[in-house]
Amino acid sequence: MHISEIIDLQLLEQIMRDWSNATGMATIAVDHEGNYCSGEIGFTDFCIKYTRGSAEGMRRCVKCDNECKGTYFCHAGLMDFSTDIVVDGHYLGKIIGGQILPKEPDEEKFRQLAVTFGIDPDVYIAALRKIPVRSESAIRSSAKLLGDVVNMLVEFEYNKLKESEKQSGLKDSVVRAHSLIQEMNEMSLSLNKIESKQNILSLNASIEAARAGEAGRGFAVVAQEVGKLASSSAEINGNIKSVLNKLNREVANMVEFEEN
Repeated sequence: MHISEIIDLQLLEQIMRDWSNATGMATIAVDHEGNYCSGEIGFTDFCIKYTRGSAEGMRRCVKCDNECKGTYFCHAGLMDFSTDIVVDGHYLGKIIGGQILPKEPDEEKFRQLAVTFGIDPDVYIAALRKIPVRSESAIRSSAKLLGDVVNMLVEFEYNKLKESEKQSGLKDSVVRAHSLIQEMNEMSLSLNKIESKQNILSLNASIEAARAGEAGRGFAVVAQEVGKLASSSAEINGNIKSVLNKLNREVANMVEFEEN
């Protein structure tokens, strides 16, 4: 199950973008196979262009991406987060992001980090100074809020989808029931013809038995049994018609319920 089968990814991205604009934090959505399924929202040059742009920085970032969960401090001292998107026990992907400072940075430490990564320290510090600073509690609360909102929205859309599938299945059942009722009606008409022929056969047999007199007694018994069979068939056919009428009313009620 892919997340795009449940929710409009443009809607998801708009929610993430609004959240990023309000918090100053970066974010992106990843599907269950690890592929990005939204744009890069609020990403900083400090993280993407410089830190991840160096071989050692990328190695450390990938390690954090693979091993860290929840809201955490990355190797460079910024705060990031990772929130799973799960519905009905199915893992659909995750929302990741952050790239934000929990306090004013120690620039000397970041200069040393730039040297380790092979980056011009002045350029690295210039990019660092563009990163918003929020309190750690605010960062954790903001990350949790986005995760909760996305998961609630996905669950809502998932339930809508399941309900739609149920309605579709019910409509299919109504169509099949109507088709079966039509078949039974046709069978009932066939029974009417058989019943009529049995009555005629019984009547003819009785007449012939009367003409034969004493020699026709056995024939008269057969005629009587055929008459009973015709009567029994008529009763059964009447019951079938009664049931069919009830079924037709129930199907009509189901159709009316669906349309309303």
